[in-house]
Amino acid sequence: MHTPKEVFRMYLQSHREALIWKLDGLGERDMRRPVTPTGTNLLGLVKHVASTEAGYLGDVFGSPFPEPLPWMEESAEDNADMWATADEPAEAVIGLYRRVWTHSDATIDRLGLTAEGSVPWWPAERRTVTLQQILVHVIAETARHAGHADIVRESIDGQIGLRHGNENLPPLDAGKWREYRAKLEATANLFA
Repeated sequence: MHTPKEVFRMYLQSHREALIWKLDGLGERDMRRPVTPTGTNLLGLVKHVASTEAGYLGDVFGSPFPEPLPWMEESAEDNADMWATADEPAEAVIGLYRRVWTHSDATIDRLGLTAEGSVPWWPAERRTVTLQQILVHVIAETARHAGHADIVRESIDGQIGLRHGNENLPPLDAGKWREYRAKLEATANLFA
């Protein structure tokens, strides 16, 4: 039987790895390519999640991540955490995320689930939190963005799945997926 903290860590790590896996096998261009009208891109999702986790499992509990994250400063341009600049190679962004994991895991190991922290960017009435609250928040945030990464990756090259060897979808060939999609499109068109 796992302790509650072990369960939180297991889910957080699973979503971390799923997010990183979405970059596997892609070149720098495809990792960075915006595929939505708002610019969502795979490497930007990793940079954002790394930055967010560094704040919530670092700053909030009095243990700031030791590396500068200039894209998170108030003076940074809008959405600076949602894309990697030309001088931020994918390897560096992925490495940053892995170092954030290590730092976050040390915070989790050091504190009990009822340990209190303060989220300075939240409204005063909600600012005081527990490690358990923040773990749930970070797991949800990471899972949400891993889901975005699923769609972005599928849009880039058709790769699908939860992780390597676990597509989590029916094993249909390309023709069957086209038929399925056409059926959904026809149904949607009934409401045009």
